[in-house]
Amino acid sequence: MGNRVDEARSLWNMVLHTHSRSISKRLFSRMISLFYHHSMPDKIIEVFADMEELCVRPDENTVKKVTRAFQELGKEEKQKLVLRRYMSKWKYIHFNGEQVRVKRYTSDED
Repeated sequence: MGNRVDEARSLWNMVLHTHSRSISKRLFSRMISLFYHHSMPDKIIEVFADMEELCVRPDENTVKKVTRAFQELGKEEKQKLVLRRYMSKWKYIHFNGEQVRVKRYTSDED
């Protein structure tokens, strides 16, 4: 909040190196959101790589931010790979007061 991205990055590196096996999905998502807010796609990709290395499955919002970062860097193939790997085929919407499962539209399906 105080525009201290460098301090957050050094704190992240310290946490990653000392507690590598106990970092939560939420902390990964927060760091990706921080770098997304400050338009730092290369740092988003770094954090996502650490997330994959530790076998932490990202949530849907994190996947969207990572794919936008790949798009900004011009890596559309990796963007499609991330979408295929982590976005589910189905999404849930509320319709007439009930939760309904709907097939998600993908750009591969024309």
